[in-house]
Amino acid sequence: MEPASHVAIVPTPGLGHLIPLLELAKQLVVHHNFAVTFFIPNDGTNLAPQKKVLQAAPEAISANFLPPVSFDDLPSDTAMETKIALTLTRSLSAIRDSVKALAESTKLVALVVDLFGSDAFDVANEFNVLPFLFFPINAKSLWFVFELPNLDETTTGEYRDMPEPVQLPGCVLLHGRDFPDPVQDRSNEAYKAVVRISKKYTSAAGILVNSFADLEQGAFKAFKEQGPGLGLPPVYPVGPLIQGSTAEVGENECLSWLNAQPKGSVLFVSFGSGGTLTSEQMTELASGLEMSRVRFIWVVRSPHEKLKNASYFGAQTSNDPLSFLPQGFLERTKDVGLVVTSWAPQVQILSHPSTGGFLTRCGWNSTLESIVHGVPLIAWPLYAEQKLNAVLLAEDIKVACRVKVNERGIVESRDIAKYAKELIEGDEGKLLKKKIMELKEAAKVALSQDGSSTRSLAEVADIWNGTVA
Repeated sequence: MEPASHVAIVPTPGLGHLIPLLELAKQLVVHHNFAVTFFIPNDGTNLAPQKKVLQAAPEAISANFLPPVSFDDLPSDTAMETKIALTLTRSLSAIRDSVKALAESTKLVALVVDLFGSDAFDVANEFNVLPFLFFPINAKSLWFVFELPNLDETTTGEYRDMPEPVQLPGCVLLHGRDFPDPVQDRSNEAYKAVVRISKKYTSAAGILVNSFADLEQGAFKAFKEQGPGLGLPPVYPVGPLIQGSTAEVGENECLSWLNAQPKGSVLFVSFGSGGTLTSEQMTELASGLEMSRVRFIWVVRSPHEKLKNASYFGAQTSNDPLSFLPQGFLERTKDVGLVVTSWAPQVQILSHPSTGGFLTRCGWNSTLESIVHGVPLIAWPLYAEQKLNAVLLAEDIKVACRVKVNERGIVESRDIAKYAKELIEGDEGKLLKKKIMELKEAAKVALSQDGSSTRSLAEVADIWNGTVA
């Protein structure tokens, strides 16, 4: 059957932003008979990973790569979030031309942007298509975005110094120190960009959230009950949208090693594609893992002394990451641990029966992958909105223990050993495992034929097709 209608999607730069949107596109194509075209902004980094995943997409999903934008006028220390926001704004004329061409040649019904893309709503309105936002994080973070303009107007000083926590509707209390990184320096351009973008969220025709009703019951209930009175757009939980584990990884050292380990005995340690530690913190982590005697797979990246997200825009050094490990560490831990450099098949590791825990920076894609596969967490947030996610995981839904840092911002080795041992072998680990297994089942139900997220996306599809006013 020929697709009846067309949807355009503009993702934020970064593979982690594209993947859930691609999963959304697949749902729209397979279950709702839409055709989808991606317009990919070009921030000047290597787009080969994006091209690879898009080439494997179903035929009804196509992609246009927009012309690269230049950051030559920016200082070298420009924040990641500023660059991301500018990639979108500097691509607006290219987005407009692309949307215009698509609207003239297809029945284009919606333009979907993700969290930094609300400037493109004007383009959607110009061509009489519905402006929708895909929010790739959770409902708690979305409430924060709606609260931010109010905080900006009613408070002074830095948020981390606020004496009282903020009460977001339907959520546990949130302290200023756990606000997302881009708002922690109110004099920075990144802060101004986030506030400006967040003010435009209210002009979306609807917001799709990569979470599900049973994961954040209070927050989604509050959107339903309080949102209309506050002038907020309708919010639709459509997750968990994660990369499937069907991707062919072939013979892999990690999976072969896991096959030889007891069920639930291995701690997976990874800070994702963007996360980096200092060399001091890397040494503490190595010592803590060694001290714990817990089995582990550790994805090691070269340290960076200043940036916690050094690998996001490719600022990684080319040095061998193993050369930064304590002398003799690999030899001493060879019977219990496996150290791999730079990359591991995360979804396959998390879905393996031998994996019993995940030490993670709390990126939302990784978090959802853990929930879907029933793996409890050690929450070690590094940047972006990860501290806010850690609050949600440790204090609200209670599937993680959160690391504590000392006065120098370091997580100490003896604490790391304690967290690892407790998660894999202790009573707290058993409680976290029980809770996350309940959420694993709830996630499965949410995506089933009559599940809450399936119904939610069907409602959006009906709106786009004009069958619901």
